[in-house]
Amino acid sequence: MLVAIACDLGNEDHEKKIHSILLQYGFNRAFKGLYESPTINENQLIRLKRDLDRHTDSYDSLRIYQYPMNNTLVITSLKEKKWRKLTVRA
Repeated sequence: MLVAIACDLGNEDHEKKIHSILLQYGFNRAFKGLYESPTINENQLIRLKRDLDRHTDSYDSLRIYQYPMNNTLVITSLKEKKWRKLTVRA
């Protein structure tokens, strides 16, 4: 499963903390605020979401793109401390 995460974080402290968390989970930094991993599994992704939720506030937003997830694209976003999920089928 390929997972990409786009980050729009409210302050520098959150950027540093989220950056270190994503590196711990094996993500590579593609661009500023954009990380990707072709090797993460579903259990690690669940733990990652919990860790990200713990270290963000209502000014931060994240978007997680997962493909393929049962032959669909799954977009999960965190905005104003609320998770939302969108599933796109071919």
